[in-house]
Amino acid sequence: MRSLAENMRKSLGCSLKKCCIYLAIACCLIVISCSNNLKSTQTSAVETADQIPTLNIWWEKGFNLEEDEALQTVVDDWEKLTGNQVNLSFFTASELATKVKRAVRANNTPCLMMSQTADRTLYPRLAWQGKLEDVSDIIEPVRDSYSENILKAATYYNSTLDRTSYYGVPVHQSTIFIFYWQQLLASVGLYQQNLPQDWDDFWQFWQQAQLKLKTRQDRTIYGLGLTFANRGTEDLYFFFEHILEAFNVTLINSQGELLVNRPKVRQGIIKALDWYTQLYKQGFVPPDTVNWLNTDNNLNLLNRIVLMTPNVTLSIPAAIRQDSDTYYNKLRISEFPHKPNGEPMRYIISVRQAVIFRNSPHVSLAKEFLQYLIQPEITAKYLQNSGNRNQPVQKQVWANPLWQQTSDPYLATATKILNQSPTRLFYVVDNPAYSQVLEENIWGKALNRIIIANISPQQAADEAIARIEQIFQEWK
Repeated sequence: MRSLAENMRKSLGCSLKKCCIYLAIACCLIVISCSNNLKSTQTSAVETADQIPTLNIWWEKGFNLEEDEALQTVVDDWEKLTGNQVNLSFFTASELATKVKRAVRANNTPCLMMSQTADRTLYPRLAWQGKLEDVSDIIEPVRDSYSENILKAATYYNSTLDRTSYYGVPVHQSTIFIFYWQQLLASVGLYQQNLPQDWDDFWQFWQQAQLKLKTRQDRTIYGLGLTFANRGTEDLYFFFEHILEAFNVTLINSQGELLVNRPKVRQGIIKALDWYTQLYKQGFVPPDTVNWLNTDNNLNLLNRIVLMTPNVTLSIPAAIRQDSDTYYNKLRISEFPHKPNGEPMRYIISVRQAVIFRNSPHVSLAKEFLQYLIQPEITAKYLQNSGNRNQPVQKQVWANPLWQQTSDPYLATATKILNQSPTRLFYVVDNPAYSQVLEENIWGKALNRIIIANISPQQAADEAIARIEQIFQEWK
């Protein structure tokens, strides 16, 4: 019996050992299998993430935070709708121009970019060099949404292909407006209805208002917030181009021929330079305006250092929109007076565009994003969320009640100017070489030379003309 019991115990022990061994082997297999499955899942996830392309966008930083937030909302909505990824970066105007030029040289550009000033200073050269992607497939299906001026602005010459085509996608537009403090005028018995429409009387009005304010308030306030900086400021060349337009000075004809060396044109340039600098010499412009940057005219007006200032976009009223009393009652917007010959002012417009770089790894994706952005309902919402600083380029967006309402004096004036007044584009559409004239701030340097170096308007004009002619030779 003992022997039988011992044999049973031995047999049971062996069975248990075998079970344990089998169980251990099974557990190992399960762990290995799970490990492999986990590794496979992780690898698959990594591969899936890598396969999702990332659209790299460089965008000019807005004047107000709400502008950046408005674009970020567009990007977020597009990502949710499509499942795509976007790397969105904001830069100031000067930073963006520098980074893009460096990126082009290094052949490491973003997929697309958008700048407030590049349509006049950078895009013409990039298109000329063959660095931009043809976007005709975006524009052609919706070309009826745009005016001929808007379409012309987005058309550039590609010297590597020897052809012109659409290389920009219009997003919004603007021109130059005049803003002033009605509250300050009222303190010396002047009101909006007193503003003259005659050219000379209009500008003398602000000079007289300055003298009255100085007497009444016993403090220095300047009648005119005009910039004379020799650095590249958009407001300076934008305004000075309007002065040339006011004196009917045509620098380039519709065939792209440069006319600056013609006696009549030269005399017109001299007259414009002299008119502009006299305002500084007579003390109606702040002395430090020779050092102003793009935002300084805004700041000097908002701080009531100047009574009026011309400004590109509606950024000034956008900055005080939350204060309804100031927005509607204290600040005002004005159109330009008639030209010296009595004709209505012809406004020069800037069409702000997004462009796609030709060597982008995700050209198709960039086009999909821009097709989404320029849908009228998306664009309308984007502009509104941006604070309405810029104006629409599409007919359907202009029809939006927001832009047709008369209760907002700034939107009403912008709508009237851009839809009812005579307008033209910058000379870059006639000859891309003029983009370098604006980029080098030729007019700012000429004005600065008269003020700082005390040279004559004739000498400053001849220096500017010589440099412009040299630039045009370099572009041939």
